[in-house]
Amino acid sequence: MEGKKILHGIDLEIKPGEIHVIMGPNGSGKSTLSSTLMGHPACKVTEGKAEFMGANLLEMAPEIRAQKGLFLGFQYPKEIPGVSLASFLRAALGAQKPGEKQMPLYKFKNELQEKMNLVALPFNFMDRFTNEGFSGGEKKKAEILQLAVLEPKLAILDEIDSGLDIDSLKTICEALMTIKKPEQSLLLITHYARMLKFLKPDHVHVLIDGKIVLSGGHELAELLEEKGYDAVREQVGMKKSSPFKLLEPNV
Repeated sequence: MEGKKILHGIDLEIKPGEIHVIMGPNGSGKSTLSSTLMGHPACKVTEGKAEFMGANLLEMAPEIRAQKGLFLGFQYPKEIPGVSLASFLRAALGAQKPGEKQMPLYKFKNELQEKMNLVALPFNFMDRFTNEGFSGGEKKKAEILQLAVLEPKLAILDEIDSGLDIDSLKTICEALMTIKKPEQSLLLITHYARMLKFLKPDHVHVLIDGKIVLSGGHELAELLEEKGYDAVREQVGMKKSSPFKLLEPNV
């Protein structure tokens, strides 16, 4: 964030339809990465580049990034008193597609019910103020509901698993796999491997001290689950014959 260099070794390509996971200990820069990609004003990119849908992501305002199909599911969703969940989601959809006529609220609510059923969120929540009085798990379900409504091309989910019990986690993961379209990509940020018991990512990356130091498949997450991040630090100097690929950062 401001005045401090946090990320300095990110080399990442996400292709359409792929699921990538970034894991790392607390303070490694995972949330900073998600904030930077979404355009948080406190995050400044001093070198390197980021492309999205063939355009320079770093030149876009946050709202343009969203309109282009980039989505961020927050680790700590904000409460919005006075704005119902249905009104908020309808307004978000309208802002994403400014050239289209906004759907009547009653019709939008009818279509919203099906998506709420996927994330096991009671229908009466659509008339409650957004996230106000929601439990931690309900807030995370509301984030996944927003993803289902907006249908982004790339969804970044920042520790969407934090604060969830095992049943809620399973529900959210099943909803993600049901909602996800073949061409949609996911970037999941977490420091626990438990989410990957329900999701099978294409690539797993380990972020430590602002650098992606290892990249592999699902087996890399299993290594972390078994031996922790100290084992990864030891692996950084491993031989090229290892099943994991050592990445040379170029950013």
